[in-house]
Amino acid sequence: MGTRERRARSYSADAHLASLFNDALLKIPSRDSLALAAVGGYGRGELSPGSDLDLLFLHNGNIPEADLTKAVEKILYPLWDSGFSVDHSVRTRSEVREIADIDGRVALGLLDIRWVAGNRELVDTVESVALIEWRKNGARWINELRKYSQERTQRSGELAYLLEPDLKESRGGLRDITALRGIAKTDLVAVELERIAKAESTLNNAREALHLITEKSSDRLSFFEQDKVADLLGYKDADELMLNIAQSARTVDYLSETVFHRFDQYRPPAKLFSFKGRQSAEEKTVEIGKGVGIYQGEVVITGDLDSDPSVLLRAAASAAQRGIPLSIDSCKLAKDKLTAFPQPWPREAREDFVALLGAGNAMAQVWEALDQAELTQILIPEWNRIRSLPQRNALHRHTVDRHMVETALHASLLTRQVHRPDLLLVSALLHDIGKGLPGDHSTTGAEIVKPILQRMGFPENDVAVIETLVLHHLLLSTVATRRDLDDPTTINSVCELISDPLTIELLHALSISDGQATGNTAWSNWKASLVADLVNRVKKQISGVGLPPQPEFSESEKELAKSGQIHLSIIKREEITELLIIAPDRPGLLSIVAGFLTINRLNVRSARTRTFANSAVMRWLVLADVYAPDISEDALKESLAQALNGELDIAEKIKERVASYRSASPIPVPPPIVEVIHDGATEATVLDVRSHDQMGLLYLVGKAVTESGVDVRAAIVSTLGAEACDSLYITEVDGRPLDPKRALLVAQSIEQQLRANKF
Repeated sequence: MGTRERRARSYSADAHLASLFNDALLKIPSRDSLALAAVGGYGRGELSPGSDLDLLFLHNGNIPEADLTKAVEKILYPLWDSGFSVDHSVRTRSEVREIADIDGRVALGLLDIRWVAGNRELVDTVESVALIEWRKNGARWINELRKYSQERTQRSGELAYLLEPDLKESRGGLRDITALRGIAKTDLVAVELERIAKAESTLNNAREALHLITEKSSDRLSFFEQDKVADLLGYKDADELMLNIAQSARTVDYLSETVFHRFDQYRPPAKLFSFKGRQSAEEKTVEIGKGVGIYQGEVVITGDLDSDPSVLLRAAASAAQRGIPLSIDSCKLAKDKLTAFPQPWPREAREDFVALLGAGNAMAQVWEALDQAELTQILIPEWNRIRSLPQRNALHRHTVDRHMVETALHASLLTRQVHRPDLLLVSALLHDIGKGLPGDHSTTGAEIVKPILQRMGFPENDVAVIETLVLHHLLLSTVATRRDLDDPTTINSVCELISDPLTIELLHALSISDGQATGNTAWSNWKASLVADLVNRVKKQISGVGLPPQPEFSESEKELAKSGQIHLSIIKREEITELLIIAPDRPGLLSIVAGFLTINRLNVRSARTRTFANSAVMRWLVLADVYAPDISEDALKESLAQALNGELDIAEKIKERVASYRSASPIPVPPPIVEVIHDGATEATVLDVRSHDQMGLLYLVGKAVTESGVDVRAAIVSTLGAEACDSLYITEVDGRPLDPKRALLVAQSIEQQLRANKF
């Protein structure tokens, strides 16, 4: 079974058709006025048992219509009676040209036209004209083929990740291979067809075996047929078959994306072309981060991967957060340069990784670019084992790796519902990492995930939380649907395993994400309500989410605070810069200092502030952006003094900086949430602010607080990937905590300020 058999089947059909054709034309005087040709897959000699016979009856217009109809019917009726599935058309050469000019599918099929019987000159002429017209309109047809591929993806999904795929129609399938052949014939883009030869053979063989087993023309490889197809093709089992099919589809998909990328990248707008087809004006790369830029609508790596391997994740996060592609050429460069990633990961790399995962749907495209270039295996070597791994489970729609990516996509929609979105996103991506190994995949996964997280540089406390999430990611769904929630023993059994509120909060979000990624059969409104009920009952038995402790001061910091003087000092670390700022406390101080940092191009990663002796003591961890000058203590002190004295229009300068970064549309993100936390352990009222990170975010928060007429006594600011999680300890100006109604109004004011994004 293979190419030889499909070609022999095609030639056998040729002989049968030629015989029918000759018999049909015996009584027609103008026999040279008609020809029979094969097109499409049959024209290429790739006839599978269930394939249609794609036929074109070509005539020169000289045959009387009655004779033409009679001849065609005399050929078709015996074919239908014999059980052949036939797709045919009857046209003159001019009619063929007209329909091919408006229908890309017809134009593509004509590229594989092959003479079967009758006047060969008619067929040769159509073949020659079809190729000329195809090349003449090559750019148009490439765009049409891309549109067709996108439409098929919407209907049939991605072959590499589906558990019951359509071998022909799904993305990365045989239709896309045909499209690549067509693109190669435009001569506009180089297409390395030899790269997909093995993949094409794998997919064609599987389709042929499927047709033989089912005796049908369907190209959907269901669970029921996978074992039989695997056996017929000599695979060890269905898993090995599906793994080979998935890998083949990824090869096809990767080449398709590369080809479309090259077409877009090297084919500038027509007005920029000279007569030789070269661009007459160079497009510049716009730097957006250290070693990262945007060129022709894609994020590219401009830095040195040898000295700064973290630039890979910086570029990936930048692409995902902007919703634009990561350059395939940059991925290839990274694959050639990187053999391993630094261990442990630098803090910035870890945050970029979280920012990538939190980008929602835009993340999937970037992750696929990394994966197709085999860069995911460099970042997470354990990923290679589950790459394209099939799940022969009726509940699942995707391969193991794709399911984990889908879970992270769903988790990105829940980042406002949890206090540690970074831990949610990473656990979502890795929750099934134990699949494909002996034993319970949850237990195995918890063991595997620990060294991964340690290599990423997560603190041990965070490692322990994610381990627990992976170990128990099925716990809530299982208990909620199989146990009596009114039985105290049921609730106690969960509390014995999950004893802290943060973990139960994260586990709830992970359960939702996992269920939604699995599909409607695994997650329903009924199941969601049961899990939510279980979580609420568990939360009642454990305390609320703990507040981060307010900052403590060193003796030297206390002395500086007592002096009432403005102080700024810098501690430069390898990855990040720490600023100690002490200034007399006053309404709006947090907003002013946050704005001062923003206009000096210092991006806040975390902050701890607290009032002591009528001064605010602030520790800021910042990263300078690509356009920031070298951090100078004297220059920053001067700028801070100007900000505090009101000499800088902070809002206007932030607007200018934001405007300069809005060259690309931002990705959709969940709206900000501001909650009032009631905790008797503190004399202040605590506001919990969760939002997508953005330029000037903390300035906006501080501005809203000031406009509400309240004071910030302490603040704990954390940027987790692309998410900001801030805790504000606020009081009335006279130091009293806010009453509940007043606290709610302040929280709503901050939310409105963030949603309006008004400086």
